[in-house]
This record gives sequence, C-alpha cells and structure tokens, in this order.
Amino acid sequence: MSPRRNRPKGDGRSGPSAQSADEDRSDRYGGWQSSEPWQGEEWSVRHVAGASAAGKTYRCPGCDQMIPSGVPHVVAWPEHSGVDERRHWHKACWNAKDRRTTRVQRSRNAPRF
Repeated sequence: MSPRRNRPKGDGRSGPSAQSADEDRSDRYGGWQSSEPWQGEEWSVRHVAGASAAGKTYRCPGCDQMIPSGVPHVVAWPEHSGVDERRHWHKACWNAKDRRTTRVQRSRNAPRF
C-alpha cells in the first residue's frame, strides 16, 4: 500500500520558482488587486486578508475609526501616485464611499475613534 497523497495533482512544478513572473503577487498578501474609477481618476484597490494585517492598526478615512489588527480591509490609492498615497479602508466604507460626505463631522466632545 502506498502512502496517501496530500498534495494536489498539478503540472509537477512546486515551490516559489513555479510561479511565473507574469502572475499577480497580491495573493502573497492574502487578497487580490483591481482597478476602479472614483472621483474622475483610476484607483488601485487591493483587498487584504486579516491574517496579513496581524499586528498593525490603521485609521479608515471613510469613517475615521480604527481598523483593528487582523481585520480584513481594503487598501486603495490613485494609480498616478506612489505608495505614500495608500489608504486603508474598511470594506464597507470603501463600498459606500460615494454615499459619504467628504469629511466625517464630529461634535467637540466626541471620542477621536
């Protein structure tokens, strides 16, 4: 009797060299990347899995609340700009970005987050 095979049957290639250079490496970050139009320009949008965001917190520009460590979210930036313009959004906030005002208004004694 031969041992059970736990690997999927494929084309015989394995390891990091099996990935072609043309493949999108966004799966390394636990998500996928796309391009979306918003406010008259194209935005790169990367969906980030919670596991790859472990140990990091971000502030969502849509709701001005913290995105806790390990929570799946979206990273978006204008395609014409660099990495300095990347912003981390809650998925729901990114999907509702057209229905929100430009800036969240809080009262003076409201908490910061």
